[in-house]
Amino acid sequence: MEKRDFDAVVVGSGPNGLAAAIAMQQVGLSVLLLESKDTVGGGLRSAELTLPGFIHDICSAIHPLAADSPFFKTLPLHQHGLEFLAPKVAAAHPFDNGTAAKLSISIEETAKLLGADESSYKKLIKPLVHHWEQLAPDALGPLTIPSNPIAMGRFGMSALLPATTLANLHLKSTEARGLWAGMAAHSIQPLSNMATSAIGLVLMAMGHINGWPVPKGGSHSIANALASYFVSLGGKIETGFHVSSLKQLPSAHAVLLDVTPKQLLQIAGHTFSPLYKWQLERYRYGMGVFKIDWALDGPIPFTAAECRQAGTVHLGNTLEEIIQNELLTSQGKHPERPFVLLAQQSLVDGTRAPEGKHTAWAYCHVPNGSEVDMTAAIENQVERFAPGFRDLILGRHTMHTSQMEAYNPNYIGGDINGGIIDIGQLFTRPVLRLSPYRTSTKGIYICSSSTPPGGGVHGMCGYHAASRALKDIFKLKPPPLA
Repeated sequence: MEKRDFDAVVVGSGPNGLAAAIAMQQVGLSVLLLESKDTVGGGLRSAELTLPGFIHDICSAIHPLAADSPFFKTLPLHQHGLEFLAPKVAAAHPFDNGTAAKLSISIEETAKLLGADESSYKKLIKPLVHHWEQLAPDALGPLTIPSNPIAMGRFGMSALLPATTLANLHLKSTEARGLWAGMAAHSIQPLSNMATSAIGLVLMAMGHINGWPVPKGGSHSIANALASYFVSLGGKIETGFHVSSLKQLPSAHAVLLDVTPKQLLQIAGHTFSPLYKWQLERYRYGMGVFKIDWALDGPIPFTAAECRQAGTVHLGNTLEEIIQNELLTSQGKHPERPFVLLAQQSLVDGTRAPEGKHTAWAYCHVPNGSEVDMTAAIENQVERFAPGFRDLILGRHTMHTSQMEAYNPNYIGGDINGGIIDIGQLFTRPVLRLSPYRTSTKGIYICSSSTPPGGGVHGMCGYHAASRALKDIFKLKPPPLA
């Protein structure tokens, strides 16, 4: 093989770029990882956004998939400073009557609060939890022949359903239907869409396996541990290196780009076939997010006790209310009572705030590209379930979709999933090809969340892209998964 400056160059140091770089360095290649900002991380960064001593996660905050990633689990990240902390309650879902459903590590404890749906919930979720270790490598990867066809088939029959259909088939109580809606709404699309049940089922299973943990010190702890391990293997990282053209890169046998189709076209589009370019140009992005971080004088005074113990709280009341508001958002509107995802990292991680103080993190879905200020709408939703919340606010920091994209160019129009994951892009992400990670140009690969399995901090997009490059270019086996 002809001598190059590096065997591989990876552009972008989000969790997928880091995973791709590690996987290639692990088998003895020389890898350069380039990052446009001064620090690695992509969506894995934390900072004092409000007041001194208050550490806020700029993008991702709660990491059930990072703790159970089939690739990350094989890495000695604890030796590089990563420690996960699990709250007493993974997620809680309050209702207007002052009660709440909760997702705890115990299936039985979770099911008991679901009234008439106690047995239905167990029947729905127990098989997935029981078989997850065998299912995970296939569920978190490209479309392929599964290693456990029966278990995957059973999962697929439920996962491909619209969340509304699954609820109507299996759940009757307000508690179970509300809890389910909050989980499925992580799909960031109307809950009547096909396959919106997939993310809800996976997140529920993760709650019963790892309890939706947070990384001690902030989300940047995950990125720092991955980067530290990569460097310990001999990998090289250059920060402050913005890539807008392939001409900027040193010579390499393989280039892996942790970017979405929009940037991929800008960087390497001139090398692609007309068909591949046409497919990329048709790629669709989904709803954006409006995000708030708060510095608080104390813990959020939720009416429901379960919420006061939860790392994550879903604010949206009933299934019907969440369905309606997510639909309105997808239609370009801004609901008065948006579905809000809220995290309380400081409940379990004392490093996030000064003694006696707390932080909170929240976002709601908005139309792609919206710059409408949703501060009042989000805070009204918190106050709705936690009277007195506003009295605790010491400082706040907000980001609308354009600011999210300016911070991380992969968040096109505020879309944190790298493109909508509806049925039209579930199996053809980013285009319809035998390998979704290969581009039409030899040696150039895409390794971002715009490839299977999509958004989330799990590194599996990067791992699979690196695996493809290792087989294609270097004729090497990829590192094994857990």
